[in-house]
Amino acid sequence: MKKPLSILLSAAAVFSMGCSSGENTENADVAKTGPTEMEQAEGETEGSLPTGPIDKDLERITLPEGFRIDYYAKDVDNARSMALSESGILFVGTREEDKVYAVVDENKDGKADEVVVVDSGLTSPNGVAIRNGDLYVAEISRVIKYPDIEQNFRNNPEPEVVNDDFPSDAHHGWKYIAFGPDGKLYVPVGAPCNICDPEKEIYASITRMDPDGSNLEIYAEGVRNTVGFDWHPETKELYFTDNGRDMMGDNIPPDELNKATEKGQHFGYPYCHAGTIPDPEFGKGHDCSEFVKPVQNLHPHGGTLGIKFYTGNMFPEEYRNQAFIAQHGSWNRSEKIGYSVATVKTDANGNTTHEPFAEGWLQGQEDWGRPVDVLVMPDGSMLVSDDKNDAIYRITYRK
Repeated sequence: MKKPLSILLSAAAVFSMGCSSGENTENADVAKTGPTEMEQAEGETEGSLPTGPIDKDLERITLPEGFRIDYYAKDVDNARSMALSESGILFVGTREEDKVYAVVDENKDGKADEVVVVDSGLTSPNGVAIRNGDLYVAEISRVIKYPDIEQNFRNNPEPEVVNDDFPSDAHHGWKYIAFGPDGKLYVPVGAPCNICDPEKEIYASITRMDPDGSNLEIYAEGVRNTVGFDWHPETKELYFTDNGRDMMGDNIPPDELNKATEKGQHFGYPYCHAGTIPDPEFGKGHDCSEFVKPVQNLHPHGGTLGIKFYTGNMFPEEYRNQAFIAQHGSWNRSEKIGYSVATVKTDANGNTTHEPFAEGWLQGQEDWGRPVDVLVMPDGSMLVSDDKNDAIYRITYRK
């Protein structure tokens, strides 16, 4: 019998915590990480398509013809970044809570049966990633891991510290993490401010390190605050979103989708925004041509977060290898924007377009949900996390 959706709290003590494309090709056989989300999607099966009426809440969401959105899980408080284990357990981080969850769909019917608290007492454990059966979690100042997580997620597992050398600044301190094709763990460090030129090089960067925490290095610079990245399925180049600075007006600057083609590139912050806009305070003495321009400018102050390339077979062919982006929503515009899932499509000539995909969490100027992350499932469906509605959604397509 299907179990009711429930929160299973930990019974024991809790913790309290005051690549270049050339490199990717070169190291393709190094440090194999086990099935990635991309590889799992490519090995997909038909899966379970939902039937019956759509939840009344979700009738407000508009999607292209043939698509449908349902709840995958409810009561996942402050659901943020997601990572899928080899057997299909979904691990979910939080930013404003102190918990990491395991969301279990035991009978594989496309709807969660349990939401289990893996650990609590953590400091903004936003980022989650899976490697060789271990769960990696990024707090503000450290990365930890839970060995053999599929066997231990119900047993109040105790984490091991992987690297605790990251800054402790709460401002833009929450982190998205993921393993790259080179087997390294990529960890961003946001700017400790709205706009400043930090003395420490590690700020406003994307770093990477070996799975054991060694060989930490800066991969990309001038990145104000990225909370989502992915590697293109074919080129293996790193694409990442970046949130533009505030207090320059409603429409300046746009958020960005960027592409890193090699280690050491600079993406402009704090000197230049969106590829063409010099910063009024820090832009003097610099030209925007010095920096790597965005692949695509996005909604200004749209809270652009998670990104995944679609590698499944359920959606129509036009979506294959195209980017889906969670737009969390603005907080300081006079008129709200975002609160949606969008696509950035690239044509055969390399031209990009930014288009809406799922909208409706913003009704007029009232928002009831805020998408954070997206994830392609083995059956080709797509999950979307929402840290305001405390939910995980499942988007499917039927011909």
